[in-house]
Amino acid sequence: MPEKKEMKKIVLVGSPNVGKSVLFNVLTKQYVTVSNYPGTTVEVSRGKATINNVEYEVVDTPGMYSLMPITEEERVSRKILLDEKSDLIIHVIDAKNLERMLSLTLQLMEAQLPTILVLNIMDEAEREGVDIDITGLEKELGIPVVATVSTKGKGVDELKNRIGML
Repeated sequence: MPEKKEMKKIVLVGSPNVGKSVLFNVLTKQYVTVSNYPGTTVEVSRGKATINNVEYEVVDTPGMYSLMPITEEERVSRKILLDEKSDLIIHVIDAKNLERMLSLTLQLMEAQLPTILVLNIMDEAEREGVDIDITGLEKELGIPVVATVSTKGKGVDELKNRIGML
């Protein structure tokens, strides 16, 4: 009997209200299960996505600001990041607050977790005059950086292409 291949896993992380759940819904479409993390009342959403003919489990973690947890939500997110084998971490940030949110990106990189940085809510950032050199940021960080407006699906195809390259 052929051995069943384990599904690849993508974990979405980021602070609250940056669009992680919207991106999760865009990637997974209807394959969603929400459950409390064992021993807590913290909800974690898990679903499936097919990207470039590869099936992934996608995990939407509770909001976190740092790998040094303060809240129950951050403890759960950190546990998922460090204890569950993930093939890719997608760090979703609000592009309007890039500087403030990059500290978690750097922590993920220091932990040697394979990371893609998603600059979400780019439409609002542009309206506020925020100009981000995405190519320069990508070179500086040494990880893929993708601009999105997940509520409109903008940049999602580029994100999927980047996921498929890893």
